[in-house]
Amino acid sequence: MLCILFDIDFVGQLMNPKMESRNCMFNAVVVITWCFMLKVGALDPGINMLSQGCSSYNVSSVSNFNSNLNITFGLVRTDLMNNSKKFVTEQSLSGPDSVYAMFQCRDYMSAADCIACFSAASTQIRNCSVANGARVVYDGCFLRYERSEFYGETTRDANREYCGNQTTSSPDTTFNTTVAGLLGDLQVATPRIDGFFAASKREVAGSNVSVYGIAQCVQTIDSAGCQACMEVAYKNIQRCPPNADGRALDSGCFMRYSDKPFFADNQTIDLLPFLKTKSSSSSKKGAIIGGAAGGAALVLLIVGLFVWFKLSKKRKAAPRGNILDATELRGATIYSYKDLKSATKNFKEENKLGEGGFGDVYKGTLKNGKVVAVKKLALGQSNRVKADFASEVTLISNVHHRNLIRLLGCCSKGPELLLVYEYMANSSLDRFLFGEKRGSLRWKQRFDIILGTAQGLAYLHEQFHVCIIHRDIKSSNILLDGDFQPKIADFGLARLLPENQSHLSTKFAGTLGYTAPEYALHGQLSEKVDAYSFGIVVLEIVSGKKSSEMIADPGAEYLLKKAWKLYEDDKHIELVDESLDPSEYEAEHAKKIIEIALMCTQSSPTSRPSMSEVVVLFKSRGSLEHTQPTRPPFVESVERFHGDKSTSTASSSSNATASFSVLSAR
Repeated sequence: MLCILFDIDFVGQLMNPKMESRNCMFNAVVVITWCFMLKVGALDPGINMLSQGCSSYNVSSVSNFNSNLNITFGLVRTDLMNNSKKFVTEQSLSGPDSVYAMFQCRDYMSAADCIACFSAASTQIRNCSVANGARVVYDGCFLRYERSEFYGETTRDANREYCGNQTTSSPDTTFNTTVAGLLGDLQVATPRIDGFFAASKREVAGSNVSVYGIAQCVQTIDSAGCQACMEVAYKNIQRCPPNADGRALDSGCFMRYSDKPFFADNQTIDLLPFLKTKSSSSSKKGAIIGGAAGGAALVLLIVGLFVWFKLSKKRKAAPRGNILDATELRGATIYSYKDLKSATKNFKEENKLGEGGFGDVYKGTLKNGKVVAVKKLALGQSNRVKADFASEVTLISNVHHRNLIRLLGCCSKGPELLLVYEYMANSSLDRFLFGEKRGSLRWKQRFDIILGTAQGLAYLHEQFHVCIIHRDIKSSNILLDGDFQPKIADFGLARLLPENQSHLSTKFAGTLGYTAPEYALHGQLSEKVDAYSFGIVVLEIVSGKKSSEMIADPGAEYLLKKAWKLYEDDKHIELVDESLDPSEYEAEHAKKIIEIALMCTQSSPTSRPSMSEVVVLFKSRGSLEHTQPTRPPFVESVERFHGDKSTSTASSSSNATASFSVLSAR
């Protein structure tokens, strides 16, 4: 039956005029070979289906959806056949029903097995008919598509383990211990291995049984996301032993064990180098020294135990300040005003990191040595303010993304309302573009900042369980960690977009020079307001120029107008910061980034891409020759507004802001 299904899928490819004949021939060979080998029992390509899920929401246009789905699956198949890839993301974004797809084979699979598994998956997933999202998972691969970009998702469901129905022939206790040890090591090692894949095996003591295990994460998440997913998978798969085999899966990872080999011995890797830590080597050294010290060690041990006992009692009395306390399960940590006052040395001026429209930010060092940023909110203390503060802090403390600043905790009992954030060693982006560190960012760093910011906004708009609109995207609200990875600040405590409305009408709040016209003039707020502001920031990052700084000279052109004029003359490469060495970047890549920025600043909000679409555009190969931006707004209006001193989006004051919601966290 599976062979028949594959032949149907193959015929569909033959009927595609865009499919090259050599691809068709290769596909035919793969299908025939796979079917023959399956019939003689010589090959198991891992097509044992574990899970299938379909979205409960349907597409809006069946024909548009089917077209995008066929194009996307065709691109995936081409990548598998021509490039021998085992992890592929592709997308087709025309019309209202975009399709984002991800396919991954286990790394131990051969190229033929991988393509066979995709054929099965692409056929099976169509059982979801016109659902706007679906996934199917096999032992050897998985395939997923969605209407919105989901590539950075790590965990989704709490219980996703699949245990076999046979028990092992070895003693339960020994087998369980061996499985736990193997999978525990895979859990630790996999996020540290390039490609996020590990395979290993262990012998069960006292028997002739071996345990085989693999772990794998998708390649669109970082090591921290892989680790988080592995922890969930490891916890879930522990429910399977003493069953002879088990699997655990989630959005971003897969883990499997079995007492039967399902990959070759030469595909195993040595996990030991990825398990070693500095602390373990230090402990070994300490043990050697301790052994040589003899009786003196006993005295030191007693003293150490006494000190530990005293300190542990003290910690229990005030269990605050641990960065890891701010988790999805517990929410924000509640700090005392006294502790935060002490951490910032009574909010001493020399500890001030910056000033914003909603309060000043101070560097603080907690009692446990953790360095944090403490924001003192310049707000009243009414019951309504406190109620809004508590509810929205609870919400945003559950926002976790590598490109969003982490809210660790808060304090509402004191003379001011305080917010505690993770500390960013490199401060804000504007200092590297316009401040004392101007010109120090290289091209790759700039592109990574642009892409990371887009990913953070896509998460706020589409991947968090409610849509959060930032409203004030600007360079000073993009912070940089020690590795110059961007983290968006000031997103918390913003108004949330109701699911049944396309926009909110509200009082203006934003920074002049970055704000979309429909919001500045009419108070219409939607996700596309953030897209517009993001486009302006991209132009700043590429050019090293502030969006409104040239308006100080009435005869000069401000940044957006200059970018558009250069684009019309096909000279937009001239916008790139002169401090950059041309050898650092490819001209076509730089022009593409500017074009995407102009797409984000188009006059009609509906013409602007969503942030998930922006992420895909940045990651896609080739130019944007089939997607041209239209003229941005306010090219003339800014000059008119500037002349009569009315409020406009291109005011020369980049710090001018107006309050919209009760609070904003920077």
